[in-house]
Amino acid sequence: MKFYIRLALFLIINFSALGIGTILMNDGPTSAWYLGLEKAPWTPPGWVFGFAWTTIMICFSIYMAKLTEVKSKKTILALFAIQFLLNVSWNYVFFNQHMIALGMINLTLLLVIVSYIAFNYKSELKKYTIFILPYVIWLLVASSLNGYILFNN
Repeated sequence: MKFYIRLALFLIINFSALGIGTILMNDGPTSAWYLGLEKAPWTPPGWVFGFAWTTIMICFSIYMAKLTEVKSKKTILALFAIQFLLNVSWNYVFFNQHMIALGMINLTLLLVIVSYIAFNYKSELKKYTIFILPYVIWLLVASSLNGYILFNN
């Protein structure tokens, strides 16, 4: 399959994940529950989340399209599926069900999976590894935000 076809497929899947996550979070960041939480002083304004996730999903789609070009697809797609489920489920666990600790576990597992993908395949992808780094960095930020809420509420 050509790179651009794989890229289109990953863009569709990744942006679908964002859409599903938005639906599952219910009122999410505008809910009375979330607004009443003590949040980290470094919590960015709301628009940053949309910009960050859009950028992350574009970069991650490029990364995955390239990765599936050079590596065994079975293992990669299994890791991608786990990443997808963890990414989508965090919205439901944290915002919909208000399970802050389980949200932290979810984010930690997601960070482990995405970091594993990034570091395990860096020798094959070389310069393309830069496309997964925004995801890793954002997960570190998200983990710090979730952790702050966990320990201060």
